[in-house]
Amino acid sequence: MLPPRMMPFSLQRRTVVMGMLAAGAGMAVALRPSPGSVPPGLIPFGAYDPAGDFANETDFNIEHIFLPWEDVAINSLFDADRYALARDRALLVTLEPWTWSRSERNTPGALRAGIAAGDYDATMRSVCEVLAALESPVTLRWGQEMDDNDGQFIWAGWQPQDFIAAYRRMMGIARDTVPGINLMWSPLGHEGMTAYYPGDDYVDLTGLSVFGLQAWDRAYYNRDRSFAEVFAPRYDGAVGFGKPIVVAELGYSGDAAYVADWDNQVRSLAAQFPALVGVVYFNYPEVYDWPQGFGRPDWRIGDRVVTIAS
Repeated sequence: MLPPRMMPFSLQRRTVVMGMLAAGAGMAVALRPSPGSVPPGLIPFGAYDPAGDFANETDFNIEHIFLPWEDVAINSLFDADRYALARDRALLVTLEPWTWSRSERNTPGALRAGIAAGDYDATMRSVCEVLAALESPVTLRWGQEMDDNDGQFIWAGWQPQDFIAAYRRMMGIARDTVPGINLMWSPLGHEGMTAYYPGDDYVDLTGLSVFGLQAWDRAYYNRDRSFAEVFAPRYDGAVGFGKPIVVAELGYSGDAAYVADWDNQVRSLAAQFPALVGVVYFNYPEVYDWPQGFGRPDWRIGDRVVTIAS
């Protein structure tokens, strides 16, 4: 059953518990499991899943799509809507204020000035008019991970007041255009994220990003970290805003034991994180290089298990 249309991510815990992903013994092998492998637990689950690995999964509540607001076939949203409706799923739409073409991307300064001048109001409104025509429950996530400074996003690392002004302007258009839409403010979760909070009137849900890479853990912490260890400080920084929290992007990769440990935790810690109302997996290879030569991990469900040297 779909969550209520006014709240795509149900605040009620699911009662169906799925079986845990099997972890092989001995040498870890990166084999794709049968489609529809979902970590166990009661917290609603979804994914960014462009290959459709979860197409037939019934314990699945949220269909995540990424969309640039320039040079995009906006009517493709109707295809996503039909896909989600056929599977009783809500839509999480991450709208990124750039084009898919890296060679034609804007600069941070031009984007910031253009939003302030109203140059992008029509662009935002055109996307929102399509969102308003969809039948699925919709949550809009705009300008994600604005507290990050690694250079991936041209809207990240701004002065907080500049980002807040831009976010309010864009999400204000969404509020005016799409009846009943839910707005997700979605920092990466760094310590400085609180400076970017745009105010309660512009936030229905807080989305956080959580990625676990075993090779990174061992290089920088000399041990494996758990989901709870990585997530807890981000959760603690966000819970004070009083909004339901969603892990909007989740990925983890390592040997069989590491993956099994994360599988066991990501949907099973409702008591420890009572404001957590949804977990959304990033079922796709990384699109931006991790620092220090760690490359682009493959977060896909079937490729999370890799051989890790002891």
